[in-house]
Amino acid sequence: MLRQQDVGHRIVVRRIVGIREGRPLFSDALGELVELSETHITLATDRGRVRVPVDEVHRAKRVPPARRPTAAAVIALELAADEAWPAPVRGRLGDWLLRSADGWTGRANSALPVGDPDRPLPAALDAVQRWYAERGQPAMVNTPLPLAAPVGAELDARGWTARPPVLVQTAPLSALPAGRTDLPPVGLSPTPSEEWLAVAAGRKGGLPDAARHVLTAVDRIRFAHLHVDGRLLALGRGTVTGEGHRLGLTLIEVLPEARRRGFAGAVIRALADWGRAEGARHAFLQVEQRNAPAVALYQRLGFTTHHTYLTRVAPD
Repeated sequence: MLRQQDVGHRIVVRRIVGIREGRPLFSDALGELVELSETHITLATDRGRVRVPVDEVHRAKRVPPARRPTAAAVIALELAADEAWPAPVRGRLGDWLLRSADGWTGRANSALPVGDPDRPLPAALDAVQRWYAERGQPAMVNTPLPLAAPVGAELDARGWTARPPVLVQTAPLSALPAGRTDLPPVGLSPTPSEEWLAVAAGRKGGLPDAARHVLTAVDRIRFAHLHVDGRLLALGRGTVTGEGHRLGLTLIEVLPEARRRGFAGAVIRALADWGRAEGARHAFLQVEQRNAPAVALYQRLGFTTHHTYLTRVAPD
């Protein structure tokens, strides 16, 4: 049967869908395991998301991936994302990164276990817990999958919990569709306005000083603003990192009353145009698997999942 360390891997689930002449009828689902609970198995398939009740499962197992990025490609993308969301307090454990930003967002307050930590895995995780304890924070580890599956297995054994799966998605900038001409223009600025920051604070639960560092301490950056009748209705943030090749898209936000009007796409395309002018060739973003509207939007724009990650949290 499946375990938490199988999240992010390709699996096949055979479920019982009925009985005929006293014999069970089966149906198979093949895809990436995105969530495993006591009651359901959820996987992303070519036909969309499938949620299978555990009591209908006849058999479920991991299968070889159809295609997956190399370890080097995952590491390069994770490091580009780290550059794009820089924690003000940082440490190293061999190649592993340790990051703290006064608790503002999981990404900026978690260890990134890519590469060699310069010690055995149990000792490395002990050191991670000490580093965060010294700062009065709960220890968290972001585990890119399947690259960090061994780390995930050790965390399972220690009783660490997992936050919802996050999809790391990419798209060639050259493939993004052209923008609509009937939408308001999107303004780009190297600094965020106070109105922009207020919307971001509402989404992220405040903006401590550490948050302002995370948002602004990138050399090549633009903040997108879309106004209608003088009011900010949509915003976004773009960064160019990864040796200048990758445009990172973060905080793509549309106010609730302005959704389904194409504003998010307009913001993304404006940032994409800027990224291309800066020499970037690919865009990337991170989105929770359960955020179905956002995942659907990014799919329409040509984004596909490169890999997934789980944020693991140490027990109290």
